[in-house]
Amino acid sequence: MTLNPRNFLPLTPIALEILVALGDGERHGYDIMTAIERRTEGAMSPNPGTLYRAIDRLAREGLLRSSDRAFGRNDSRRVFRLTPLGKQVVAAEVARLMDQVRAARGARLLKKVTGG
Repeated sequence: MTLNPRNFLPLTPIALEILVALGDGERHGYDIMTAIERRTEGAMSPNPGTLYRAIDRLAREGLLRSSDRAFGRNDSRRVFRLTPLGKQVVAAEVARLMDQVRAARGARLLKKVTGG
């Protein structure tokens, strides 16, 4: 049975940030948190409880996978990575948000943003 990525939408802001943070590879929880803080320039700074509850929910839904990875002799951490479904869901959410931006521009609520 193939799951429809749109059935997971809309994502919560923290869920979207987690999925985006994992877009370029696996990360452990603290690394996810700092990636979110960096990307949002501090506008979003999730506390560990909120972050790990969201990560656990995304893993239960099949959007993330976790595994233990050694970072040193006495340092083993749980790392997370996107599943193929997770990649499809984040792409669907970004497309949904882009459609909303286009609609807002069409209603003259936003000016066209340019940049890299």
